[in-house]
This record gives sequence, C-alpha cells and structure tokens, in this order.
Amino acid sequence: MFEAKFQTFDDAANPAESAPRVAALRTELAKRGLTGFIVPHADCHQSEYLPASEERLAWLTGFTGSAGAAIVMMERAALFVDGRYTLQAREQADTALFEIVHLVETPPDQWIERNLTKGDVLGFDPWLHTADGAEKLARACANAGAALVPIEPNPIDELWKGRPAPPLGPVTLHDIRFAGEAAQTKLSTIRPEIAKLKADALVVSDPHAVAWTFNIRGADVSHTPLPLSFAVIPREGRPSLFIESRKLSNDVRHRLEELADVRTPGDFAAELTSLGKGGNTVRLDQSTAADALARIVTGAGGKVTKGSDPIALLKAVKNPVEIDGAREAHRRDGAAMARFLAWFDREAPHGKLTEIGAVEALETFRRETNLLRDVSFSTIAGAGPDGAIVHYRVTRKTDRVIAPGDLFLIDSGGQYEDGTTDITRTVIVGEPAAEMRDRFTRVLKGHIAIATAVFPDGTSGAQLDSFARQSLWQVGIDFDHGTGHGVGSYLSVHEGPARISKLGTAPLKRGMILSNEPGYYKAGAYGIRIENLVLVIEGPDVPGAEKPLNAFETLTLAPIDRRLVQRDLLTTAEIAWLDAYHARVRNTLDPLVDTQTNIWLDIATRPLS
Repeated sequence: MFEAKFQTFDDAANPAESAPRVAALRTELAKRGLTGFIVPHADCHQSEYLPASEERLAWLTGFTGSAGAAIVMMERAALFVDGRYTLQAREQADTALFEIVHLVETPPDQWIERNLTKGDVLGFDPWLHTADGAEKLARACANAGAALVPIEPNPIDELWKGRPAPPLGPVTLHDIRFAGEAAQTKLSTIRPEIAKLKADALVVSDPHAVAWTFNIRGADVSHTPLPLSFAVIPREGRPSLFIESRKLSNDVRHRLEELADVRTPGDFAAELTSLGKGGNTVRLDQSTAADALARIVTGAGGKVTKGSDPIALLKAVKNPVEIDGAREAHRRDGAAMARFLAWFDREAPHGKLTEIGAVEALETFRRETNLLRDVSFSTIAGAGPDGAIVHYRVTRKTDRVIAPGDLFLIDSGGQYEDGTTDITRTVIVGEPAAEMRDRFTRVLKGHIAIATAVFPDGTSGAQLDSFARQSLWQVGIDFDHGTGHGVGSYLSVHEGPARISKLGTAPLKRGMILSNEPGYYKAGAYGIRIENLVLVIEGPDVPGAEKPLNAFETLTLAPIDRRLVQRDLLTTAEIAWLDAYHARVRNTLDPLVDTQTNIWLDIATRPLS
C-alpha cells in the first residue's frame, strides 16, 4: 500500500572498509611529503547535502551525516561531528581507528594546535575549504610549529575506485507564479548591492543563490532542487553563468541566454583569472567561496573582499508571492500530516508497525497531494531509543518495531513548487511515563515561548534562543542543537543567514521563514522534538513602544500530541496558545481531509482548558 520513492533505507556505511582506505591514504600522503590531511564534509560550494561524487568523508570514515570533518595523521585520526551526530558517528565509524571529537567543543583548529608537532605538514584541498577556514587552519598549524599546504588533486580522488560521476540533473525554470519576481528584476536589485560593497564583480559560489537569482531549479542534490553551478555578476554589464551544458534543454538555455552568458564550469577559473588580470576587486562569499577562488583571483593580480553574499539576505526575505505560496504549501502538507497521524494512531498500537513503515506511509500521504516534488530531507523516524539520535536515519539494518509505551519522533518535510516544509511531531503509543510527559511539556513551553515572542526589529536569533531552553534549564537539562534554522522557498530546508541559535547573529527580518524546534533527548531511551515553521511578521502595536516590533506567524498546521501534555506545568497563557493553535489547525484542515481523519482530528485538537 505504501512505498517511498524519494528516499531509501540502505546503509552505505561499512566501518570495516575504513582501515584499508586510511592505510592507502597514509601511503599516498607519505609519497607527497605530507604527515596529515584534512577531509571536510564539503564540495566546492560548501554544500550541506552533497552529490554522491563528493562524499569523500563518508567514503573514508563511514560517517554519513551532513556535517563533519576528519584529520588523518600518520599515527592517529580524528572524526569531528556536532551534537546531532555524536551517537551516529560512533555507530558508523571505526572508533578503534577514529577518535570521535565534538566539532563545537573542540573544532579542528584547536585539535591541530594541541596534537600536531613541529615539522608536521598538513595537506588540504583548497576547493573544499573557504578562505577564512583555510586561514584558521594555517594559524593553528603555525602555532603548533607545523605547516598547512594546499594539495591538488585531492588524494582521496586518486584512491577512490568506482567514484560516482558528477550529477547531471536537468535544469528547470522556476515559474514566476512561484518566484514572485523576474530574474532580470533580481539582477537589477543585486547590482546596487555590489556597488555598495565597492566591488567590481560578485562571484556567486552558492548554488542556492544562483538558483534564486536566475529563477532556475535542478536535480543535482538529493531532496534539494539545486543545479550545481557558479555565476559572476559584474557591477555593470552582463553576468556569466557557469553550468554543465548537458543539464540544459534548448528552451532553458535560450531563456537563460537572455539574461547571461551561459558557459561551462571549465571556463570558470579562466574568468576569475581574467578578473584578476584586469585588476578588479572581486567579492567572495566568506561562507561558501572556496579558498581556491581567492587564490586564483589574487594570483592573477586582482583584489578579493570577503563577506556575506548580498543575495543571501535578499533570498531569505520572502516576497508576498513566496509567502502566500508557503502558507498554501503548509495547508496542503498539514492535511497530509493529519492523515498520517490519524493512520499512525490506528496502526501503531497493534505492535507491528516499524519505523520504515511509518516513513513510507508519510511519504505516500504527501505524494497523494499530486504536488509533491520531493521530500525536503530524508525523514527522521525514531522509536524509543532511536528518537534520542537527533539526526537518526532508519535503515533496513536498524529498523525498529514501534512498540506500546514508545515515544515516536518523526521529523520530515516536503518540497513543493510553492514552498518547502519541515515539521517534527513526537507522539506516544499507549500510555506515557510521567517523565515523558514532564519533558514533553517543558519542550512545548519552549516552543510556545518562541512562537509568542515579540521582539524589536534587528533582534538576532541568538537573543531568542534561550527562550526555548528556560523550562529545560530549570531542571538541569538542555538540547545540543540550535532552536531554529532558516528555510528556503522550494530550495534548501536549511537556509541562512538567519537562525535561532547561540550562533545566530543575523537580524531576523520580516519575511524570513525559520523553524521553531526545541527538543530533549535521553540517550538510550527516547527523544522529543516539536517543530513548526514560523514567518517573521510585523509585531503588535504597543503604546509607547520606542522601536518597531516583530513577531512570528506559525505556518505549520498539525496537532501536537495532547496526551503528552502535563497540564499543570503550563501557564494559562500557554494553554490558551495551544487551544487557539489547535482550533486553527482543525478549522483549516477539516475541509481538506477525509471523514475518518476528520473524526480523529476533532479529538486530537480538543481544548485543554
């Protein structure tokens, strides 16, 4: 009945393969006069999700998470992962070979200072590190008496037998009905920003920014409709788009050539060299531009300025058409989610449903909207202790039966042409334990605190992050991930520059869409996360206010499991919020779902008060 077409459950990790691969890498490093090499989870665009041909870290270590790095020295090796992946890394990597290091608490540069010795030579691929990242590594090496040297070609590429070919996903035009703004208008908005930066040209190294600017989408990366590409936009004159020609139909090429010179990726380095020889000042995005790009420009005599790509902020602030599209996508997605949750409540108590079965069902309900283009990431579906693995991905080897008494956490999303969704719900099968209800309610209190926040214009995500943690901190617990990330419009489910986290320094501007997802994870027992997407909107008119105020509109529409709520932990205002949210969910979704789901929905959204 149910099947998954957009995701698989194969486990590509095989820790046994790491030892011979690390040994071969060490042999290759010795040939090149190196004593170590750093392997980031990155491609030449600093993408979060990589095509198979760029998964060097997974090939070497077995770790398949979306963030991390490894440093391989002659006698030891370290794998760096953040708090989302500490459990996953220990399961996927050979821990006798790799020391697992917390990426945030001990980043690679600090590890280098502490562990490299005088005379060590650490190699790096300048196409896989930003210029700032390379400078940080170089300083760390220098402090240790070692040296950092750029290496091309990448030694892993030399060793990787059967490496997949680069992707050739077809490029499509993103219709103005969804984009809301013509590409030519966007280019006219970008050029004055380049002038403000006192640059002659902007190098667009982030494929998301290329896609947004030229109103194109692609299929080079799983679950994100990206065409991997670069662009150069001069302050004056015609831009250049560097993209593999085999991805373009005649019609798409013709439309793009009305906007830009369409060239092959092989011409990109020559274009940068030409800019450098002309003495131009080139703006590079400090978060996505490879160190190699800066080396090419400056090596040819040009000047580089590093900072944020102005397109990132323009893209993050959605226009009215994109906002309307997001609302419509969430209504559609909410109906699919309600159908799933109603079905889950009927099936799970029988004790036969597995994590994979739940993933397949939810994807099927979304596909039945007939508008789903892909899931927005591989669904995280964790029963019991699997829910405590923040970015758990079920495989056929790990698939667990969802048993009575289990908390079940499911984090998923859809890619629709009018919007990208991301929602997490945690539900109980049977009766919850008292501790589960306490922890769930504390997470809910943090979620409500973000949802109801009113804050001055210019407030950053870092200033709001603690709102989500207060109730957890009161009993000495926390969660080891950010509270929220930006979300694109039929683009990446993880979009900068804004986020709600301790590191979120970008101001939250009206029109931005972010997630609101506090959680709690008890290792070996269960995980809890409640996630909705929120839109930054104009705040209330407060008499005497000295600054403009902003607030959040919750976009996601799906019931929050009332059975897990400990009512006496909630304030009157928090109960009122939950009741109002559930009334809105019920009123919006009732006309969109079948009778059986309607009956379930009426029960699931009853007032607490």
